[in-house]
Amino acid sequence: AMEAEAIRSEEDAQKAYEDFVKETNASIEAKSKDIVEKSEQKAKAEVELVETKESKEAVMLELEQLSNYNAELHQSCDFVVKNFDLRQTARDEEVEALRQAKAILSGAKFEEFLQEA
Repeated sequence: AMEAEAIRSEEDAQKAYEDFVKETNASIEAKSKDIVEKSEQKAKAEVELVETKESKEAVMLELEQLSNYNAELHQSCDFVVKNFDLRQTARDEEVEALRQAKAILSGAKFEEFLQEA
């Protein structure tokens, strides 16, 4: 009876060990698949990160170029605005001189213009 009990106990232990090994192997296989999937996800994420960084650099470069262009335009506009009154006065004087020349050439008396000035 004791021998049969020892044999049964040994068989139960063997069965438990085999079940444990099967579960462990299944767990290892599942974890290995998980590692492969996560490695693939990581690789894709790293590629995406590199592409995003390159895209960011391109955008930053374009932004810098636009900023420089804006500064150039601003400088040009400032020059035009600053000299607008001076240029407008010069154009008005030029137009008046042309009117006087036209009037003189049309036969008006030059003395009339001297009295206006």
